[in-house]
Amino acid sequence: MSQQKIMREQTSEKSSLSGQLISINRVSKRYDTPSGSFMALREVSLEVRKGEFVAIVGKSGSGKSTLINLITGIDTPSSGKVNVASKAIHALSQEQLAIWRGINVGVIFQFFQLLPTLTVAENVMLPMDFCRTYPARERRERAISLLSKVGIAEQADKLPADLSGGQQQRAAIARALANDPPILVADEPTGNLDSQTSDAVMQLFANLAMEGKTVVMVTHERDLSRYFTRTITLADGSVVTELPAITEVSM
Repeated sequence: MSQQKIMREQTSEKSSLSGQLISINRVSKRYDTPSGSFMALREVSLEVRKGEFVAIVGKSGSGKSTLINLITGIDTPSSGKVNVASKAIHALSQEQLAIWRGINVGVIFQFFQLLPTLTVAENVMLPMDFCRTYPARERRERAISLLSKVGIAEQADKLPADLSGGQQQRAAIARALANDPPILVADEPTGNLDSQTSDAVMQLFANLAMEGKTVVMVTHERDLSRYFTRTITLADGSVVTELPAITEVSM
């Protein structure tokens, strides 16, 4: 199947998304190491709906990052089913996964992962260049618009090294939004930020969820719980609690 055909099918599916976006059904993940097998996840089941801002919390080694990697298609389950954005991603080939991910999921990392030799605007344009979701002549304009949305349009032509940590994380969020994916997945995105900058970034995620994006975030910072609509706690590879938000975020 050609890349163009795959992209047309993925884009068509994305446009029809509503309600439940993520469905994890009895998923287990086993890693085989020289010292033996290690079960990172044990028959985990969960669902996430459109517009939710969900936190995945737990101690180191609880399976948080493994679960995120399965949701984004970076890794595959040993057993069980992973359905995300109307697609059984556990059944896709690596080529199909790369194209699917570029259109349907925006990923934000703790250490930003911006390419140091490209300007901020060029970093934001990269997903559009890869997936060709927008005509080439429109990509820079869209990048500037997204940088404006996250509050750093004036940094567009600087290199990432010239930005503060908070600004780099905002640039990473803009890049994750480049192809207008329905789902944003963030792995410890405030781990390297001070408390004031963390709050600003969390407010940005909350606003995106209010606009209809589905946000799934791995975090160890319990004091950010006021931003989430739901918190899922993992321990030893299993879901142990799943709680709705107690307080509302003032927008």
